[in-house]
Amino acid sequence: MFSGLIGKKVGMTQIFGEKGEVIPVTLIEAGPCVVLQKKTSDKEGYEAIQLGYEDTKEKKLTKALKAKFSKIKVKPKRYVREFRVSNLGDYEVGQELKVDIFEEGSFIDVCGTSKGKGFAGVIKRWGFKGGPASHGSRFHRAPGSIGASASPSRVFKGRKLPGHMGNKKVTIQSLEIVKTDKEKNLLVVKGAIPGASRGIVIVEKAEKKS
Repeated sequence: MFSGLIGKKVGMTQIFGEKGEVIPVTLIEAGPCVVLQKKTSDKEGYEAIQLGYEDTKEKKLTKALKAKFSKIKVKPKRYVREFRVSNLGDYEVGQELKVDIFEEGSFIDVCGTSKGKGFAGVIKRWGFKGGPASHGSRFHRAPGSIGASASPSRVFKGRKLPGHMGNKKVTIQSLEIVKTDKEKNLLVVKGAIPGASRGIVIVEKAEKKS
């Protein structure tokens, strides 16, 4: 059975375990999501379903999306994402998927956009040690040498340098589901996930851990 939903990071808190230990957890509002389209291998070359999440106003949509939602008779959705599936026949357009597809004690992968930190130097961005802080050193927070001399006369790709920090797609794998609240569509997940509160995340069944 496919296990994946579009959700929203609510925030972090902590709970107590059976032995009284403090467990840091993240609350994720997962779904409900509506199946908007089924993509088949005959037409698109692969099998997938398109899910929509969170109602929005029709005036904020493009003409193409307005026509799509009116055709399938589904309320306009703000966020649309695609998920690969192997059992396409189990889904129908208009079907609603909720948080009950996940079970307590199982593991998930959460993908989101990390917080943007703007332009940052190598010490903040990559954790460089930096030079002496004493007076007169003239080398405090600089990156240092970045390449060779005449040969190869260039800086190699991947060199850690100052630049835009954060605001990237990040996936945290194998997070344990501590608790589920089916009435409020909430997942209580052990640990932290990327992004700020109210940020959109993709929740899927863990690839490396069941």
